[in-house]
Amino acid sequence: MKTELVTTLKRQATRILGDLRETQTPVLITEHGKPAAYLVDVESFERDKRRMELLEGLARGEKAFSEGRVCGHSEAKERMARWLK
Repeated sequence: MKTELVTTLKRQATRILGDLRETQTPVLITEHGKPAAYLVDVESFERDKRRMELLEGLARGEKAFSEGRVCGHSEAKERMARWLK
């Protein structure tokens, strides 16, 4: 991971963004010597967002299962058909 100062980002944003697109390596932006933000390319951000949504769905499913909130195959099929409309 690369690290850049916020002042460097202000002065060289075009170069930093070009490097980011080319390498797809996140950039840690620091301000006053402390981490302030991460810059990531759009493709990586969207991929990670989809992964997080999937993991959250799995966690909800595991919680529902552990709480006994389950249904049979035919009911699940009906629910999915309504959900997919």
